[in-house]
Amino acid sequence: MHAEIVMTGSELLLGEIVDTNSTMMAKMLRNIGLDLYYKTTVGDNEERITQVLNLALDRSPVVITTGGLGPTVDDMTRQAVANATGRKLVYSLELEAQIAARFRGFGREMADNNKRQAYIPEGALPLPNPVGTAPCFLSEDMAGRGFIISLPGVPRELEYMMTHTVIPLLVERMGGAKIIKARILRTCAVGESNVDRGIGDLMTERNPTVGLSAHAGQTDVRITAKAETEAEADALIATMEARVRERLGIAIYGVEKETVPEVVGRLLVEKGLRLGVVDT
Repeated sequence: MHAEIVMTGSELLLGEIVDTNSTMMAKMLRNIGLDLYYKTTVGDNEERITQVLNLALDRSPVVITTGGLGPTVDDMTRQAVANATGRKLVYSLELEAQIAARFRGFGREMADNNKRQAYIPEGALPLPNPVGTAPCFLSEDMAGRGFIISLPGVPRELEYMMTHTVIPLLVERMGGAKIIKARILRTCAVGESNVDRGIGDLMTERNPTVGLSAHAGQTDVRITAKAETEAEADALIATMEARVRERLGIAIYGVEKETVPEVVGRLLVEKGLRLGVVDT
């Protein structure tokens, strides 16, 4: 089983806001061992959202959308999900009552346009949202390709729904959580192409996988393993790390978030040395 995230909202494509939602979701999916293969962003257009969702279902059995569940005319995710999963969009009096109750809890009257949020793909599973007004849902594809989970774009609501509803639901459907762990080896002053020449063949292996990430003056080597238990993942990473270190040697100066100044400082302290700096 693997997943795809679809972010909706023209504001994302216009660069008006930075997408932090998919990063948070990706980490949560990684923590239960669910592979995330794709992330797609699409604007507020029903036809294009429907196309993106159909493509997502063609290649991923689990699709999670964020955004487009509000009460305004440009909130089109509900209709697009119904289109993609081959279902009608139907009105739910139960959801209307839930939305109205939320507004009463805020000490406000529900506006007529909020009734748009009570529409849901026919036969979809409602997912209660106790921290917002936008009802969430899970819609199974009528063609059997998989299912779409639709969540709000508001970060606070999204994180709550992912933590308390979506992650437990996915773990149940996966038959239990798995482990995905990563370890970063940090190199400097050798260049990405030189690192690739040294370990390029290791980057074709499947579990653990090895990937590179270039930064100014340094290249990170990322080792990622998937296993049933943390101990098994650690063992896979340790074996691959030993092979990488054998190839790259002293080019590796640290791990994870360590920096060159931090490592140099630690080595100076360990060896009882001092560093003198002259500025002329």
